[in-house]
Amino acid sequence: MSNIGVSANRLEILQIARAVAEEKGIDKAIVIEAMQEAIEKAAKSRYGQEHDIRAVIDTDSGEQSLWRVQTVVADEDLEDSIQQMRLTEALKIDSELEPGDEIKEELPPFDFGRVAAQSAKQVIMQKVRDAERERQFGEFASREGEVLNGIVKRVEYGHVIVDLGRAEGIIRRNDGIQRENFQPGDRVRAFLYKVSREIKGPQIFLSRAHPDFMKQLFSQEVPEVYDGVIQIKACARDPGSRAKIGVISNDSSIDPVGACVGMRGARVQAVVGELAGEKIDIIPWSYDDATFIVNALQPAEVSKVVLDEDERRVEVVVADDQFPLAIGRRGQNVRLASQLTGWQIDLVTESQDSERYQREFIERTNLFMKALDADETLAQLLASEGFETVEEIAYVSPEDFMQIEGFDEDVAAEIQARGQDYLEKLAAEQNERRVELGVEDAVMELDGMTPGFAVKLGENEIKTVDDVAGLVPDDITGWREPGPDGKPVFIEGILKKGSMRKDDAQIFIMKARIVAGWIEQDVLDELQAKMAADQLTEEMDLTEEERALMALGALGTTSAPVMEGTDDAAPETE
Repeated sequence: MSNIGVSANRLEILQIARAVAEEKGIDKAIVIEAMQEAIEKAAKSRYGQEHDIRAVIDTDSGEQSLWRVQTVVADEDLEDSIQQMRLTEALKIDSELEPGDEIKEELPPFDFGRVAAQSAKQVIMQKVRDAERERQFGEFASREGEVLNGIVKRVEYGHVIVDLGRAEGIIRRNDGIQRENFQPGDRVRAFLYKVSREIKGPQIFLSRAHPDFMKQLFSQEVPEVYDGVIQIKACARDPGSRAKIGVISNDSSIDPVGACVGMRGARVQAVVGELAGEKIDIIPWSYDDATFIVNALQPAEVSKVVLDEDERRVEVVVADDQFPLAIGRRGQNVRLASQLTGWQIDLVTESQDSERYQREFIERTNLFMKALDADETLAQLLASEGFETVEEIAYVSPEDFMQIEGFDEDVAAEIQARGQDYLEKLAAEQNERRVELGVEDAVMELDGMTPGFAVKLGENEIKTVDDVAGLVPDDITGWREPGPDGKPVFIEGILKKGSMRKDDAQIFIMKARIVAGWIEQDVLDELQAKMAADQLTEEMDLTEEERALMALGALGTTSAPVMEGTDDAAPETE
């Protein structure tokens, strides 16, 4: 490079450009452009940095030209006498010139000095490096989500640098499998999950711990997964130790679990071997959340499941002897099941569940004895029949009472009358308390308001319709936030947990905002349509596009989409 000059051999210039382009995997035109920029920089150091100097290398012949350029401007607009020329002077050169035209003066060839040659070399190398980095970014960004093969180049502080051919990737310490120890020269497969632009070039992040790495490995080993006949709907991993995947078949004649296991376990063992012996539980995925949760806790047997859909929490009851199996070593089984299903799982033994039931049974019995002025035997009978509140007793259909052994029409009527009297008395007491707290009468007129609810609002300094309109759903239903140990802690809202669903709380607040004049009715209509579409999405497993169309259909702006095959796609949930 030290002898480079504008007068260099034309064929040599093209040969150099071609060789560099092939070596770096970039376009030859980029190398030619870098050479032109280097020549321009060297020429400016010779003639002056203030000049507008342009170099051109013909990509076919290698012919080189060097020009000094000036722009024609009106006489009164002249600001730079070096890069600009007055129109009156330009017309002396060419009578057809106009403001904005360029005048080019060809400069003679010259030999680069040592400093200029070194500077030119740096310009070319920097331009080539930039182009190479851009090529690497474009090449690997388009391959995100793929499994790549490479060779370990070096290991630095637990981070594995992988040679991918035209670039290097990195498996960071937390993206690897703990028990694996790679040495330089080892072949390795990893999942490309992110490519980011950095000053020193694109950073290619690889992972062997990512759940999608396992999905891709099954796709390579199980033809039915690759073809889409079997879908891996969910995956949870404790890298190098244990994993759970949820699979479902789109063909009723194919067993998804059996297909993933393979003949004598050949297919799953191939994946296990790649993942350093990581044990894999293959779980049949179900559209019914309760069924899927039960499956996910295998090999433990589940006695009962109680879902809290608002908080995505589920209480799972297991036999006492099944509890250690459900928990797993160091909580691994229940933790993976929770990650797999997307539900927070609370495990309870049958003995604990029985104790809680007895405690709640006694509480209900005492309530019914007080509210209905009934003896203990009658109160226990009502509690054992599944009645939980006085409201249920007071307003349930009389026929439901008639089905209880020993109850006739007169007994049912008497019990309901006592229940209604108790509720009326309670409502009157609560209304007096509401007035004492300063809760306005207008609040009582809100749709869904009760005296008990109004008292709770007053105790929390919510006294006007505007106060209610300014609430958010969490204020009413409560919320969860990280506790001191990092685990979620429930913070109770205005109402007792479970008294109102979050969606109902949102609609209640929106209605208050309409009464307060903050919003119009159409805003609530849109919200309710969206909620209906979201509910249908969950039940029918719709795509985002279908969901949007469904929301529009609920608003009456378009018809709901006709979806083929949805009759069998989502079985009814209890």
